[in-house]
Amino acid sequence: MEVASMFRIEALPEAREGLPLLVTASGPEVSLVDALAVLRPLVDSRLADCAGMLFRGFEVGGPERFREFAGGFGHPLLTYEFGSTPRSNVTAGVYTSTEYPPHQHIPLHNEQAYTRDWPMKIWFYSVLAAAEGGETPIADSREIYRRIAPAIRERFAERGLLYVRNFGNGLDVGWEHVFNTEDRAVVEAYCRSHRIECEWKDDGELRTRQLCQAVARHPQTGADVWFNQAHLFHVSNLPDEVRETLLDIVDEEDLPRNVYYGDGSPIEAALLDDIRGVLEDTKVTFPWQTGDVLMLDNMLAAHARAPFSGPRKVVVAMAQAHGAD
Repeated sequence: MEVASMFRIEALPEAREGLPLLVTASGPEVSLVDALAVLRPLVDSRLADCAGMLFRGFEVGGPERFREFAGGFGHPLLTYEFGSTPRSNVTAGVYTSTEYPPHQHIPLHNEQAYTRDWPMKIWFYSVLAAAEGGETPIADSREIYRRIAPAIRERFAERGLLYVRNFGNGLDVGWEHVFNTEDRAVVEAYCRSHRIECEWKDDGELRTRQLCQAVARHPQTGADVWFNQAHLFHVSNLPDEVRETLLDIVDEEDLPRNVYYGDGSPIEAALLDDIRGVLEDTKVTFPWQTGDVLMLDNMLAAHARAPFSGPRKVVVAMAQAHGAD
């Protein structure tokens, strides 16, 4: 099949300022992997502008072939280390999307923006679209940055963020799962190399603290982006009854996760509400079709998950590790 007839570029009706760019196969016989040679230059030329591309109507061929596609952009696929949510490995470099209950909403976020090391590229493969809901909303992190009030933006940028995590105890993911090891020495070595402060508590569980960025600059485009997960980690993200119950059980310093300004002082909940409002206003939501593959520049585009009913399977791959200065 000639290159020109393999796919067409269209405007997705739900798109916002070109996000996502829709690339549709000319027919079901077009293999996504076989089309990689012609799709790669398209991604190279357009992704930095649109921030995300949705490949629709291609034959994907299952998780293994998806892995081959994602790994075909020049960077080895990454393992999911120091993750903040439960996932399962599907095949080498491919994981389930966050395994939260179907009724829960996962707010917009950039993958691993709560650390100083993150993937530049992330792919989502809709193996099976939910009967109802289950969308993966996205948003342009450049637009989020522009729309957050300058005073809030400057305060967060200047002060930075301190993420505090307490693993295990039946309240959050165990450290053994997060670090993919049961060896404390391996955990300590990882933390040292990633500038994470770690502490073994008297009950044998782990607490970590890490000072991270609130905003970032894209290394290729130079664009300023809102790049953190303060609105997700902060205790105010929990429903009132859940927050009250947790604080009855543990002290604030032992909450599964929380975030402060870089100097350890509390972040005003009202500011985080303003940020959540911006995220909601910039969100782009489109229905998954089974077989869709979404590719995002992880710094330029945030993603979320809507509640759903019925079976749903979305798998994820990440590549091109990048670290903060």
